[in-house]
Amino acid sequence: MKLTLHPLSDRDPPIRAASGRRDWMDATPESFAYRCLPLAVANQHGWEVFTPTGVTARWNGGERVEDVEVALDDPMLMHKPGSAMANFGSGILTFEMGFLMRTPPGWNIWVSGPVNQPKDGISALSGVIETDWSPYSFTMNWRFTRPGEVRFEAGEAIAHLFPVRRDLFDRITPEIKSLHTDPKAVKQMEIWRQSRSDFAGRLKGGDELAAEEKWQKDYYRGLWPDGAKGPADHKTKIRVKDFAPAQDKPSKKRRR
Repeated sequence: MKLTLHPLSDRDPPIRAASGRRDWMDATPESFAYRCLPLAVANQHGWEVFTPTGVTARWNGGERVEDVEVALDDPMLMHKPGSAMANFGSGILTFEMGFLMRTPPGWNIWVSGPVNQPKDGISALSGVIETDWSPYSFTMNWRFTRPGEVRFEAGEAIAHLFPVRRDLFDRITPEIKSLHTDPKAVKQMEIWRQSRSDFAGRLKGGDELAAEEKWQKDYYRGLWPDGAKGPADHKTKIRVKDFAPAQDKPSKKRRR
């Protein structure tokens, strides 16, 4: 499957494979937040767009476009890929993406804010674009949650994107069934519950082995509760490829 990015300027697009690191996760005691594998994998799930210059934005609470003030550390990057501006009013801050994306037929692009990266005073807005045909560029938008000032540092991620099938929900039939209709799942769940209760008890009781283990790692290791090996394609890390540099980029003419 090909995911193609067409830059809309002569500047390199500010996009990279999504980072699995988060400052707030680093700051948790012994970085324990990374033990949550679903959280850690979600961080890496796609690509992130970043701003090439620091941005300070202020909102006075009004509905007009002028009620959001934007100051770039490098004003020369205004309207360049990754730069910010006030464009819609209603406390919305907009970032230029600076590129057009192309996906195979039937695939969209989901765009949201940086995954698991809350930001005080402002919230990222999500969107889904039909990038298999659309000739229209798109922006990344954030909405202030209260009047005040927010700051984005140079290199900070301001958008996160990945492809999704357009017919995904046409293919899914939701249903609710008793867990007891799946005897294997019931057995494994019972083993897990007992194991979790025993581990919590040993940890609370000062058991040295439990204290050394710190947490149960069965899901992280891709193991069933009974110790059997789980699916062969279980992942603890996603290796997302960066976009390769354009080979057909026009050369700049020398000025005399």
